[in-house]
Amino acid sequence: MKDLKKLIEAAWDDRTLLNEKATINCIEKVIAMIDEGQLRCAEPTEEGWKVNEWVKKAVVLYFPIRKMETIEIGPFEFHDKMALKANYAKKGVRVVPHAIARYGSYVSKGVIMMPSYINIGAYVDEGTMVDTWATVGSCAQVGKNVHLSGGVGLGGVLEPLQASPVIIEDNCFIGSRCIVVEGVHVEKEAVLGANVVLTKSTKIIDVTQKEAITYRGKVPARSVVIPGSYTKQFEAGEYQVPCALIIGQRKESTDKKTSLNQVLRDFEVAV
Repeated sequence: MKDLKKLIEAAWDDRTLLNEKATINCIEKVIAMIDEGQLRCAEPTEEGWKVNEWVKKAVVLYFPIRKMETIEIGPFEFHDKMALKANYAKKGVRVVPHAIARYGSYVSKGVIMMPSYINIGAYVDEGTMVDTWATVGSCAQVGKNVHLSGGVGLGGVLEPLQASPVIIEDNCFIGSRCIVVEGVHVEKEAVLGANVVLTKSTKIIDVTQKEAITYRGKVPARSVVIPGSYTKQFEAGEYQVPCALIIGQRKESTDKKTSLNQVLRDFEVAV
C-alpha cells in the first residue's frame, strides 16, 4: 500500500508520470480496489473519520489516463471515459432500469438501486436504498441500511476538487429532494426531512432546548432535522436565510426500518 501511495503522490505532483506504465498500472489497481471495497476515500476509525487523500487523488488521476469510448447496452448508447459496474447478480445488488453506477464505485450486497446514479469513488454499504433520481456523488460515503429518498443529491469532491467527501452514517433517513454537499457529515440514525439543504456553511440549529445550539458541517446522531430559516441583516434590509432545524431526537422505540414519514409524524411535522 505504501508503494501505491508513493506512486500516486508522485504523479499528482508531476503529471508527466501519467505516461509511464508503472503509474498507469498503479492508478488502475487503486481504482479496482475501490471498486471491490478494499480501499475507501474516507473510512471510520476509533478517532473518527479519516480522509484518505491519496486515494481521492487516484480517482482524479484516473480520468486523464482513460480514453473516450462508445458503450452500447441494448438500444442505449453512451460515450464516456468510464466503464460501468457489472456482475450485479454476483454482488447481490438489485438494479432497476435506468440505474447507473460507474466502475470504481463500491456497491455492497443488499443495496437497491432505483433509477439513480452512483459516481466513481463512492462507497454504498449493504442494505441501503438509493431511490429514484437520487445521486451519490464522487467519493461520497454512505453507510448500512440508509434510505436515500427520491431526488436526494449527495455532492461529490471532484468538480470542483474539495477536501472532504459527504458522509452519511448507518441507518440514516434522507428525505426527498434533500441536498447534502461540501463534506457535510450526517451521523448515525439521523433523519433529514424533505428539502433539507446542507452545505459546509449552513447553520444547523438545535431548537429543542431553551438556548439554541448551532452546528455547521455536522448533523449529530439520531437528530430529526427539517428545513428552516433565520433573519439576517443585509445592506438592503432584513431577509430570511435558509438553515436547518434540529427539532428532536429519534425515539429509542423507533425501528431502524421505520419509514421516514412515521418518524417525522412523531414530531407532528408535515410530510
